[in-house]
Amino acid sequence: MCKETVQFIEENKIVAICRGTYGNELINLVIALERGGVRLVEVTFDQNDEACLTKTPKAINELSQTFKGKVSVGAGTVVTVEQVDAAYKAGAKYIISPNTNAEVIKQTKKLGLVSIPGALTPTEILEAYEAGADFVKVFPVGSLGLGYVKDIRGPINHVKLIATAGVTPDNLADYLNGGFSGAGISNYLTNKEHIAAGDYDVLTEHARELVQIVSAN
Repeated sequence: MCKETVQFIEENKIVAICRGTYGNELINLVIALERGGVRLVEVTFDQNDEACLTKTPKAINELSQTFKGKVSVGAGTVVTVEQVDAAYKAGAKYIISPNTNAEVIKQTKKLGLVSIPGALTPTEILEAYEAGADFVKVFPVGSLGLGYVKDIRGPINHVKLIATAGVTPDNLADYLNGGFSGAGISNYLTNKEHIAAGDYDVLTEHARELVQIVSAN
């Protein structure tokens, strides 16, 4: 199952990051994204929300039951082993973190899930990889720019990287051409104003635009 999920991520590349959206709004959002061709969805744990250990797994489970493999659902902003366990029980296929925590990676792999910890420096990226990460999320990638990305890809060309924070339609192709396996994208795909207004067609078009960029690269 882990190998299948890794392959699914490598094939589809675009991970929609869903923060603070739950229930029917989340389901309608993912319907819109899937219609546009985006088939990877990350539901994040809100560390400021005391109920996140309940709300996020419930959302993951609802999506998993609704889309039954058409969309691969993972958990994001996972910073504790307890959150890994909760996401696993809810049906998450991959665990994404903003940081590198060896215990989180170890538990993720023990449960047979795909591990995607966050890192920024060469040391952090290699530490995450050596701890067992399947992909390493370079975060926040946009803060240092494409020049930085090209520099680290030279010596670190054996690690599968996911670009996150600052990826747009204007630079997505650059990251993919630079050797990244995919990208995590939030507001462009999951804008709360569009969701509140019911403008799901706009988000479908945004998804389609990104998928076309992936297809062309």
